[in-house]
Amino acid sequence: MRVLIVEDEPYLAEAIRDGLRLEAIAADIAGDGNTALEMLGINTYDIAVLDRDIPGPSGDEIAQRIVASGSGMPILMLTAADRLDDKASGFGLGADDYLTKPFEMQELVMRLRALDRRRAHVRPPVREIAGLRLDPFRREVYRDGRYVALTRKQFAVLEVLVAAEGGVVSAEELLERAWDENADPFTNAVRITVSALRKRLGEPWVIATVPGVGYRIGTAPVTGHGGGDRG
Repeated sequence: MRVLIVEDEPYLAEAIRDGLRLEAIAADIAGDGNTALEMLGINTYDIAVLDRDIPGPSGDEIAQRIVASGSGMPILMLTAADRLDDKASGFGLGADDYLTKPFEMQELVMRLRALDRRRAHVRPPVREIAGLRLDPFRREVYRDGRYVALTRKQFAVLEVLVAAEGGVVSAEELLERAWDENADPFTNAVRITVSALRKRLGEPWVIATVPGVGYRIGTAPVTGHGGGDRG
């Protein structure tokens, strides 16, 4: 299990990280909202532990981003407030569990393991097409048996393309499903990400460009005009 701890009190964050490591739970620390968003965009985590009151985007905003991403990542919120309305608002934002400071490390560990077990019961199916094997739960991709390391955004784009089962997905749909609601509809982010994704997956190209329409996963390895880096 890999956990992201979003906590702006350094000593508490480090104590949580060290305590979790003793329980064989990998943990990274983000001390503010912007760092948390950056780390969520780069790494894959099983659970997010969010302090609600942090610099930059708040824990509430981070929770909303995680929920909007559709990743299904469980969220455990930390707070010094013990009022019922505070907890209700946290659950309303998408939190799966709530822990009030101060707390015992063993209780945090038990809650994290319970969330992880619950997550395992709703694992999405592994998808395979054109030599690709995509495991949404483990966030892993294999090409002809070879593991392919992808960024979070590349994985999100590939997940949409694979789910289409060879059908064409427009750039607009990719932007809507793999980026957040603040994405610029005129950006070239989709083209750049697809190009980088092709290179990560390797030759022969398996993502085809359908000119003027969008992209698709080839049911056979894609070569020639549609499969290059033109986007």
